[in-house]
Amino acid sequence: MSLLVVLSFLIFLISFSVMLQVFWGSMKTKNLITTPPETDRDGPLVSIIVPACNEEKTLEPALRSLLQQDYPSLEIIVIDDRSTDATFAVITKLGKAFPEIRVKQVKKLPSGWLGKNHALYLGAKTARGDILLFTDADIIMAPSTLSRAVNYFTHENLDHLSLIFRNLAPGGLLNAMIVDALGGLFLLLRPWNVRNKNSKSFIGVGAFNLIRSKAYWELGGHAAFKMHPIDDVMLGKRVKQQGFTQDCLQGGDFVQVRWYGSIPEMVAGLMKNVFALYSYRIDYVAAATMGIVLLTIVPLWGLLIPQGMVRMFLGASILCRLAVFISNSRGMNVPLVAVFWSLVTPYLTVYILIRAVWTTLRKQGIDWRGTHYPLKELKKEEPLLSWMDPTS
Repeated sequence: MSLLVVLSFLIFLISFSVMLQVFWGSMKTKNLITTPPETDRDGPLVSIIVPACNEEKTLEPALRSLLQQDYPSLEIIVIDDRSTDATFAVITKLGKAFPEIRVKQVKKLPSGWLGKNHALYLGAKTARGDILLFTDADIIMAPSTLSRAVNYFTHENLDHLSLIFRNLAPGGLLNAMIVDALGGLFLLLRPWNVRNKNSKSFIGVGAFNLIRSKAYWELGGHAAFKMHPIDDVMLGKRVKQQGFTQDCLQGGDFVQVRWYGSIPEMVAGLMKNVFALYSYRIDYVAAATMGIVLLTIVPLWGLLIPQGMVRMFLGASILCRLAVFISNSRGMNVPLVAVFWSLVTPYLTVYILIRAVWTTLRKQGIDWRGTHYPLKELKKEEPLLSWMDPTS
């Protein structure tokens, strides 16, 4: 048996295993729509914390969707994080019109903090609720989102609940990139296993992170990972590390966001956290890049090889990838026409990985929302993925 046959067979086995995991995960992940809204008018106070940095275009629709929530006991804390546009004016206007909104403003970022992490921490310190909801300034929620989530949260006796958002981005190629990016992240994190206390899986979603205030402060809040760019998932990791209960549901139409508006915007947005995902380790990025090439690029080009067994295994690998992509597309409500672009997205993924590493090393840090964060400080944070942490 030739080396090419063995290699193509291994690629198929891995692709088939990935496909089974994705199918299993999609079947196990519940949807928020199966939970009715909370009917108890005396439910716990929920403090919704929204950080905003130069969000003048998206902030008002997001806040109005929060104001329309049918959950009766809530407060909304909006933190203007050093915005240079009209964000603070938008917050102030709504704050005067709606007493549910409390306004905080950050004029100077303390040393040793990422801006968003500090804003979330400041909002939590201000909050009065027994339950905290961390969300972003561009999220649109259906009126019953919070009441359904709180109902599930309290009846399941959870400490932390994340909802996977529905993406509203335009364009086939952009949607295909988003499906690949989120699909790859979920495959690493396996959110369908987070409910299992014996599993090391964890999750956090910036669009919707619901957590008990007591649990949040016991794990140290955002001060426990104040310089980590992937703050939402790190919150989920801390929850799991401290032994608190956690779950993740599909949010569907209840939590929606236009994650990125264009391909250049997505590429620029991922510059801050792609290298962080691999703990700023070039060897891990190299291994990930090699895996992407072997599993998604090699099979297509390998079809040109005349050897029958090789072509059969690689063709089956392509079918497995397409099945995974279609499954993820359905879960994210992405038009299936994006599947044709899945043949192109691996090249863009590799480009983003290489560019993120090069840019971070060249600048010796990341630039985010007008602030430069030094690489030597970023590297001090705990790795997101436990198997990357030599001390674990």
